[in-house]
Amino acid sequence: MKTTYRRVMLKLSGEALKGEKDLFDFDKVREMAGIIRQMHDTGTQIGIVIGAGNIWRGRQGPSANMDATIADQMGMLGTVINCLCMSDALRKEGLQATVMSAVDMHRFCEPFHAIRARSLMEEGHIVLFGAGSGNPFFSTDTAVVLRALETECDAILMAKNIDGVYSADPRMDPTAHLIPDITYDEALRLGLKVMDAAAFQLCQEQHLPQIRVFGLDDPQNLVRVLEGEALGTIVHP
Repeated sequence: MKTTYRRVMLKLSGEALKGEKDLFDFDKVREMAGIIRQMHDTGTQIGIVIGAGNIWRGRQGPSANMDATIADQMGMLGTVINCLCMSDALRKEGLQATVMSAVDMHRFCEPFHAIRARSLMEEGHIVLFGAGSGNPFFSTDTAVVLRALETECDAILMAKNIDGVYSADPRMDPTAHLIPDITYDEALRLGLKVMDAAAFQLCQEQHLPQIRVFGLDDPQNLVRVLEGEALGTIVHP
């Protein structure tokens, strides 16, 4: 199977693992693990950053008045729980999966180390990066960019609940249209919401080769992107 990329960083939302009433829908988790197995079988090396939205929404709703640092630390721990859950499902698919954390917790996972992460990915491990950047006030968008840069990925795959980057919010503006190809400079100038501003600025400054933004309504889209299908939006220097 032909693949377009040597190494990618996949960003998944915590909601991609969530059930209607429970924190985890294990049928969804198993389905996603099977898709990642197909991605792995293309020969592409894979890193994964997972959000914590199924567990903790940070300083939103009833937690809005919490100490910001504590609230963000709870979110970081939520991402580690999600990584552990997904790593178990990946092993059941016959894959080697390693969880690395930006915050040391040796009994549960390895401490993050960029060179070791690259080595593991070269050996065929799926490496899951938990605890965000290890610091409060930064989202998992920033974490996925940092880890993609540190592990020298060819692209970030942003699998979302919308099928690409639009000229405006298509839920609010019926004239909004999908933009299939755009540079970082153009997206910043137009104020398009590819990811949070700090993370996107880092992509621009460090010339990250590519971000692919596409819909996860059909999980097979992850494999199609690796095979070169022109889905969603390509954002690049």
